[in-house]
Amino acid sequence: MAVEAMRNLLRVASPAVGSIGSLWFATSTPSYLDKTNAAAIHAALGLNRSCNAVDFGGSLRSGTGALLAALRSVGSPGGDSSEPSLIALAMADLRDGLPTSPDESSGGDSAAGFLIGDDSPALPVLAEFIGSASLTEEFLDRWRLAGERRSRVWEERFGETRYLELGKQAWESGLDALSLSAGQVSKVAVTGMHARACNGLARKLGVEPESIADDLSSSVGLSGTSHPGLLLASMLEVASPGDVVALVHLADGADVLFFRMTDACGSWSPARSVKSQAESGSPLSYGKFLSWRNMVNLEPPRRPEPARASSSAAWRSNDWKYGFTGSQDIATGTVHLPPARVSMVGGAFDQMEPVERSDSQGSIATFTIDRMAYSPSPPTIFAVVDFDGGGRFPVELTDCSPDQVAIGSRVEMTFRRLYSADGIHNYFWKGRLVTA
Repeated sequence: MAVEAMRNLLRVASPAVGSIGSLWFATSTPSYLDKTNAAAIHAALGLNRSCNAVDFGGSLRSGTGALLAALRSVGSPGGDSSEPSLIALAMADLRDGLPTSPDESSGGDSAAGFLIGDDSPALPVLAEFIGSASLTEEFLDRWRLAGERRSRVWEERFGETRYLELGKQAWESGLDALSLSAGQVSKVAVTGMHARACNGLARKLGVEPESIADDLSSSVGLSGTSHPGLLLASMLEVASPGDVVALVHLADGADVLFFRMTDACGSWSPARSVKSQAESGSPLSYGKFLSWRNMVNLEPPRRPEPARASSSAAWRSNDWKYGFTGSQDIATGTVHLPPARVSMVGGAFDQMEPVERSDSQGSIATFTIDRMAYSPSPPTIFAVVDFDGGGRFPVELTDCSPDQVAIGSRVEMTFRRLYSADGIHNYFWKGRLVTA
């Protein structure tokens, strides 16, 4: 999800790729411990090796914490102006709960991506960070032990009393520091995993009801670490020049961030808006959901389970595996997917240049539906795709049913986990039908 969010961002901010000096990734549900999860995002985005990739994690507050750290560090005095100044921040989270629990019914999964840096002609600032206020207090409201998937929650009324006081105080401190009144805030989002506290605080901020942003709890669900970023993105997408927007996040205290929209926001539009993505979901049966979350163990296909991915083989093909980068014959322009050293036309040897196809669309030349292959979600749909600009490759399709696939259907690529074996997650690219 983090890769998908950042790719949507870079589609409308492509000049920024070469200026990204750091990639930060925040989540409370990492795929790995010890290993840097941001490194896989870094590889999928094709960032320079000199770009530092680091994780922020372990708590629901790590998303807003990373955002505040990035906003305060960009353009700080004493920095080396010759170094890239942009920080790419990705947030993602997957919320689990026991079957029939409130966490399961109210939770959701999401990701958000931001580019944080100084104003430039090639990449103007859309939202100027103008100030913040934070309060921290130790109390036991929500916790999860290392290795557990289920979060535990203390009695709701206790957390509500603490968060209401902390949120109100942080809000008023932020307004006072900026010499703003509540009425000057065009839009404010209040979020946190304690829904009662968030709803109660929203009524006490002194803003008009129409100024309270949709918290997306009914369309997306509460998505933990990434939810503040998701709400901030949804507000920035529809704000007008001069608007002041605020984000309030309740987690082990309260964080309040204020932004003022610049004139540049009037000429910008997202590749895929938060609203359109929330509305484009497809139905999923409860049984399949439980099996995908490993809450119930289904009878597996009577086929050999996939072997763990080879670390050395993956490293040798990093550009292909993570960047979906093929090779193009310099003399004939023939595109090879996967990359090859010998051209299929003319037989030239090592006369290739890299060509990326992760952002390319293609058309289905033929396809097959395999009901026998090992898959956590049978049947498996494989399609041979002819990519715009050259290249043909068989890909597994995702986010679709067999009756939606037809020869000639348009396909785009999306970065996904193929499977996990022996504790190793095997990531690669799948095809997704273009619906609009």
